[in-house]
Amino acid sequence: MDRLSDLALFLRILELGSISAAARSIDVSAAVASLRMQRLERDLGVRLLHRTTRSLHATAEGQRLAERGRELLQEFESLSESVRRDGDEVRGLLRVSLPASFGRRHISPLLPQFLARHPSLQLNVHLSDQYVDLVESGFDLAIRIGDLADSSLVARRLAPSRRVLCASPDYLKRHGIPRKPADLAAHNCLILSTTAGRQDSWPLRDAHGEIMQRISGNFESNLGEVLRDAAVAGVGIGLKSTWDIAEDLRLGRLRVVLANFPVRDVAIHALMPQRRLVPLKVRAFVDYLAAQFGDPPFWDRGLGRYLRALTLPKVSVKPSR
Repeated sequence: MDRLSDLALFLRILELGSISAAARSIDVSAAVASLRMQRLERDLGVRLLHRTTRSLHATAEGQRLAERGRELLQEFESLSESVRRDGDEVRGLLRVSLPASFGRRHISPLLPQFLARHPSLQLNVHLSDQYVDLVESGFDLAIRIGDLADSSLVARRLAPSRRVLCASPDYLKRHGIPRKPADLAAHNCLILSTTAGRQDSWPLRDAHGEIMQRISGNFESNLGEVLRDAAVAGVGIGLKSTWDIAEDLRLGRLRVVLANFPVRDVAIHALMPQRRLVPLKVRAFVDYLAAQFGDPPFWDRGLGRYLRALTLPKVSVKPSR
């Protein structure tokens, strides 16, 4: 068990960037943490850390140990949970990566109740729109929205993410209402720009299939909330998820445009590293989110009269391509 606890400390040091910070996080002194690292290096017969007055980082051997060590600790934790007599109790540290805007708006308010149900659990929540390597970064799971590309992860679908084109009544009054996808060329469109690239083609659909409509505009951001604010302020037309603009639609601050050419929906998933045994704490959190979101998800309830027009009409005018 000493080696496992020393391995956990080593991974904590890499995560926090210093021995003293890792020591504080597990409530031991920096001197004790240093001695434990020396013991681990002595037992393995290799140097794991490069230490200078300004930085600390893993050696090549340390990097290999970190990659396999995270998997080993996760498997050991899962095995321990499966044989523990009180295995129905959710406990331990749960590290979760959430998308920034969605996590802050729709998951953060749910966390106090989850902790109240499981008082033996520790929760570490990281909000960012940057995709993280779950295994390398030590996360137990991530919530992601959109198409999935990493086949090495286990995915569970939690809810749909409906998307619409929208603009403020003021913008539409000043610039007119687009009637077909090609009309977007004459409009100022709000562009989401992420590490995956600029989303300057919007996937619309008509009775003949999908149309990838190129758009342009003078406003772009890497954060969807900024684009939502711009749309409400009348800057342009945005491609937004209903979880982000439901209240704006209800209050009339935004209106759906090109409703007869709906945007392809995506989904909200929980992603987990592939393991033989999924830890109980992970299963409990994912089950909790699925139950709280509901079907349809709570942010879409009451939006029927705004979204009903998104179904394809029986007769559709084929747009110019």
